[in-house]
Amino acid sequence: MLRLESVSKRYGSRTVVQDLSLEVADGEVCVLIGPSGCGKTTTLKMINRLIEPSGGRILLDDEDVTAGDPVKLRRRMGYVIQQVGLFPHETVAQNVATVPKLLGWDRHRTRTRVDELLDLVGLEPDEYRQRYPDQLSGGQRQRVGVARALAADPPLLLMDEPFGAIDPIARDRLQAEFLRLQDELNKTVVFVTHDVDEAVRLGDRIAVLKEGGVLQQYDTPAQVLGRPATDFVADFVGGDRGLKRLSVTPIDVSGLKPPHGELPFDGETTAKVPVGATLKDALAQLLLHDARYVAVMDGDRSVGMLTADDLHAELRKSLAEDGQ
Repeated sequence: MLRLESVSKRYGSRTVVQDLSLEVADGEVCVLIGPSGCGKTTTLKMINRLIEPSGGRILLDDEDVTAGDPVKLRRRMGYVIQQVGLFPHETVAQNVATVPKLLGWDRHRTRTRVDELLDLVGLEPDEYRQRYPDQLSGGQRQRVGVARALAADPPLLLMDEPFGAIDPIARDRLQAEFLRLQDELNKTVVFVTHDVDEAVRLGDRIAVLKEGGVLQQYDTPAQVLGRPATDFVADFVGGDRGLKRLSVTPIDVSGLKPPHGELPFDGETTAKVPVGATLKDALAQLLLHDARYVAVMDGDRSVGMLTADDLHAELRKSLAEDGQ
């Protein structure tokens, strides 16, 4: 577990982060979000002591991170930044092996770990191991950056707008890849972004900060969208937060029309989503196929149908439950 207790950072009379307290449970993704100058990156850098806090405590598994060697501390934390920061004169394999080499791993163990991680992030080891960063696309470089951060299996992963400089299509793929990796690895992650949609998609909990590093709300994406704690949060997440709520509202299977009820069902031509999909997934399929309904599938079997009217009703019900 990562715990921040009244953490502050001041530069002279200017306060960048003010009495920030929050907990990130093991295996949880905490997203820090807010406008420029709200202390997101400063907070991340205080966690791994690239910046020393002016006050408060930062505890990782109940150990005060400010009490030990900062270099050893950073080797326990993976760190991914927007511009990746790969060493241009080193191959992909050499970049990924940076921390294992510092830790004194032998050649065989290092090589095995590098290949394992490249495969994990979707880069075929035989194809990419000996390439240099300038021979990769932006998305591929970002994948290598994630692999490098995971190399020594750190308990905590820090990510500072890692997908911010990537084109929208690659960014969507990388977000999906991150969710897949997180489902497999179950890392504790602190993730910085300025993008509300990204925060909602990736975060288990979202910390909304305003200028001066003042925490406004720390809660699940559904609660941040459905029950903004302050006017600042409501304004920041946007007037379309009801639409954003689609992406965090799962389809209620119990309320679906039966698969062979009022509407015809053709498994080959109908818009489909799997059980566990969100209302946003259903809306996307309805629009993509210009369909009157979407079938909710459990494998090859339809468990029910959802029309556009049903989708609207489900969203209204979800918002009403949150008092909107």
